[in-house]
Amino acid sequence: MKDVIKIRRSTIEDIDNIISIFDSAKKYMRANNNFSQWSDGYPDKEIIRMDIENGNSFVGENCSGELVFTFAFIKGEDPTYNRIKGEWINDNPYGTIHRIASNGKARGVLKRSCEFCFSQIENIRIDTHQDNGPMLKALSNLGFQKCGEIICRDGTPRIAFQKLKI
Repeated sequence: MKDVIKIRRSTIEDIDNIISIFDSAKKYMRANNNFSQWSDGYPDKEIIRMDIENGNSFVGENCSGELVFTFAFIKGEDPTYNRIKGEWINDNPYGTIHRIASNGKARGVLKRSCEFCFSQIENIRIDTHQDNGPMLKALSNLGFQKCGEIICRDGTPRIAFQKLKI
C-alpha cells in the first residue's frame, strides 16, 4: 500500500523540520559518493525562509503529521536556466523544482513531487549535480529528458532536465 502523503505549503513553523530533512538528505548524498553538492551550509534557514515567504516551499507530511520530504517549486522563468549548454525541449511557461530532499521515511518522493507540480503546470524543469547518482536515476526513470548543462549562481555546473506532462 502506498503511504498516504499530503503535500502542503511550508510555514515558518516548519523551518527546523525542513533543516532536519536537508541534514538527512546530505548524509544520504555523502553515503552515495556525492560530497560536493549542498556543502557549506546550503540550503540554509534564510533560503528556506525566502522560499516560504514567496509561497514556493512545500512539504510532504505523512498520516502521523511527520514531515518526510520537502521541495521548492517555482512557477515562472528561472534566471539560472536562461543560458544552457544544450537545448530545452521548448520555451513554454514552466515550473522548476529545486532543493528536493527526503529524510528517507517515504518512497517515491520525486514522483510524488512531480505529480503535484504537474497538477499546476504542464512543463517542468529540474537540475542536479553530476555526482547525484540516485537523483539522476530517478529523473531518468520518470522520463525526464536531459537537455544540457547550466551553471548555478555559485559557478558550479548542473545537469539540466525537462519533462512535459503526458
